[in-house]
Amino acid sequence: MSGLVEKDILAALDAITASGDAQSLIAADRVQGLVLRDGNIGFYIEVDGLAPETLDGLKTQAEQAVQKLAGVVSVTCILTAHRAAQEKAPHNSASTEIPAVFKRIKTVIAVASGKGGVGKSTVAVNLAAALAKAGNATGLLDADIYGPSMPQLLGITDKPQLSEDKNLIPIQADGIHTMSIGYLVDTEQAMIWRGPMAQGALMQMLEDVAWPDLDVLVLDLPPGTGDIQLTMAQRIPVSGAVLVTTPSDLALADVTRAIAMFEKTQVPVLGLIENMAYLDAPDGTRLYPFGEGGEAMAKKLKLAHLAALPLDAAIGTNGSHEAFQKLAARISKSIKETT
Repeated sequence: MSGLVEKDILAALDAITASGDAQSLIAADRVQGLVLRDGNIGFYIEVDGLAPETLDGLKTQAEQAVQKLAGVVSVTCILTAHRAAQEKAPHNSASTEIPAVFKRIKTVIAVASGKGGVGKSTVAVNLAAALAKAGNATGLLDADIYGPSMPQLLGITDKPQLSEDKNLIPIQADGIHTMSIGYLVDTEQAMIWRGPMAQGALMQMLEDVAWPDLDVLVLDLPPGTGDIQLTMAQRIPVSGAVLVTTPSDLALADVTRAIAMFEKTQVPVLGLIENMAYLDAPDGTRLYPFGEGGEAMAKKLKLAHLAALPLDAAIGTNGSHEAFQKLAARISKSIKETT
């Protein structure tokens, strides 16, 4: 064991002062989201108010200072410039510029839920896998900044490599180009970030990642209707959304709020996927642990009932279930019709 601890990293960064600042990076509260895991270190530097021409040098200086510490295996520093602009600006003045990366992405499908714990990320992975198997160049972006789950679902423990342009290269899994904040930070550590920081991280995973030309990008949204969803509405051209829920009466209010969000942002909802809808007992009896309200819920909300998925670990994440193949075929047809 190297004995490397967080205070050693902070001390190294405290010796650096950004050009134009009177205080060190630490004193100016510019270092955020510090993570230390087995010698792999990641952190953000907020660069609001700094001269753009000094930023590359600041990033290099910070990484080199930390890299010199005994026991360091790798250092990942990400620059973010969203906090001050969004905290000081009026609510309606947030950037609405669509990133240039979407010139290379034909279709964006958002997978969303009103609340957590309904299997939304598992659905997103399965849908991406089915789309890839249908012959689409497919990307999967884990937009859940606070609780990323893609590393665990896909079994990915590697860190992304850098391209010649210093952009992160998506990690491929089963033919899918994937990216998650969980690849860069310790997923076991709570992400205590301000809303604008999370929004900035999402945009960097779009703008600072070497995404290839894609037929479709599956966007795994965090649960609820918060900051990430606002950024999506303002800057990401989503073609359609899939809502994931359990078939309980209590889920109805959560789904209703999610639908309202997409209506306000003019994103069409493709339909509802009812997850953990039933359980087949060994004797052949079909059990409904959360009730049988999925189809009735979809009808009440005037949504297509896309699938009722069983509570079954055998579904996995390979997209082989018939429901995902049908939905992938529908999306694939839409992609061909619009190109």
